[in-house]
Amino acid sequence: MPQQYHAADNDTGLEITITGDFPPDPDDRVRIARTSNLFTRLMSTILATESDHERRERFRAIETQLEMADALIRGDVSEVQNLMSNTLKSMGVTEEQLNQAQDQLRSQLQGMGGDLSAIEMLFGTPTDEPAEPEPGPLDDVSLEDLTIDDLPRPDSFGPDDATAEDERSDEAESDNGG
Repeated sequence: MPQQYHAADNDTGLEITITGDFPPDPDDRVRIARTSNLFTRLMSTILATESDHERRERFRAIETQLEMADALIRGDVSEVQNLMSNTLKSMGVTEEQLNQAQDQLRSQLQGMGGDLSAIEMLFGTPTDEPAEPEPGPLDDVSLEDLTIDDLPRPDSFGPDDATAEDERSDEAESDNGG
């Protein structure tokens, strides 16, 4: 007998009901609930968009993301490539820019010792002759001389975040007697 999960957004009144034969595992049921609630909130946000143009753009973006997620889950690499290519082209990215991005990714992956077949999966082109990697900021540093200060900080951390993180680290060391 099919079960149901009902999700509602109180702000907009949008309601979504999922009906089906759900797995008995409680973790799966939690994922069904979380995904249903997320989808409901997402739809409510889009539907509350006042501009017709923005609303349609948001729907297109979500449709593409969901199509890509479905193709990835099914393992349909060619569909992922097609969706990604169409999305980038609709954003105005030219074939030449895609090729440049592919070359840069290939070079960076090779420099990090990564799997170059990931490039083929993304772009759908063979990676026969990888480009020579460009020198990175740590190329001249030996492992023995490497310190935490040599590592690049993520761009998303601002000075306040880095200071707060350093202070928390210092506090943890003093709490541990270090």
